[in-house]
Amino acid sequence: MGGVIDLHTHSTASDGTDTPTELVRHAVAAGLDVVGLTDHDTTAGWAPAVEALPPGLTLIRGAEVSCRWFGPDRSVGLHMLAYLFDPAEPAFAAELARVKQARESRAERMVTLLREDGVDIDWEEIRAFAAGGTVGRPHIAQALVRAGLVGTVSEAFASQWLGARYRVPKEDVEVFTALKLIRGAGGVPVFAHPLAARRGPIVPDELIAELATAGLFGIEADHEDHTPAERAHVRELAADLDLVVTGSSDYHGANKVVRLGANTTAPEALDRIVDAASGVEPVKA
Repeated sequence: MGGVIDLHTHSTASDGTDTPTELVRHAVAAGLDVVGLTDHDTTAGWAPAVEALPPGLTLIRGAEVSCRWFGPDRSVGLHMLAYLFDPAEPAFAAELARVKQARESRAERMVTLLREDGVDIDWEEIRAFAAGGTVGRPHIAQALVRAGLVGTVSEAFASQWLGARYRVPKEDVEVFTALKLIRGAGGVPVFAHPLAARRGPIVPDELIAELATAGLFGIEADHEDHTPAERAHVRELAADLDLVVTGSSDYHGANKVVRLGANTTAPEALDRIVDAASGVEPVKA
């Protein structure tokens, strides 16, 4: 499967600002031949993206699963991209539903805390803006922007707002459990931005090796949050562990400045992902 391939994007079904319909149209305008829709812990954007798929564009359906590694002296959050899995597989579907509900309960609690301090934002309006997808902190951040309380989404994530004062811990899927569930649903797991230290604590290389033994298929090297040295290190790890290397924009629309296609995946890497999947097929209009 050739062309220009971006395998990591988000729509309004999670924390992007493009609807799934807008996203696939923007993908064509950006010169993409293949786009992966990977909203956080949900497949809510799949159907509208398929329905609106422009001619010539191939859609890789997926999700970005919120995971956690519980180490001997700390726990670290990490994200696992799951590609081409069966959304009806009972075990994985139930876990995604659980995480989505936990994220929504967490977001509602944060809104309650804000309102208790006199911040006039509305929970139902925020839920409606999420359009049936996974409600998260970015949706609250956008509400703060719309209310004129902050100038940007980034400002809303400062410590006096959602970064600390009004932040509530979220529930994640234990990472080895996530691998098992993704594989059990016929999906292909790829570790998203594994060395993005600017986002917070990262896991050790030894864990990535354990994940590879447990079923990890690929690792995202080319990402805006990776320095050149980090990208090179990921490629070395991938070569040592026989992992597929991917690259992507992690596009969020107006929530981030990264454009579609800012980083891309090699066609042969996508071919390996498609060959390994047994859940759903790529969709081409």
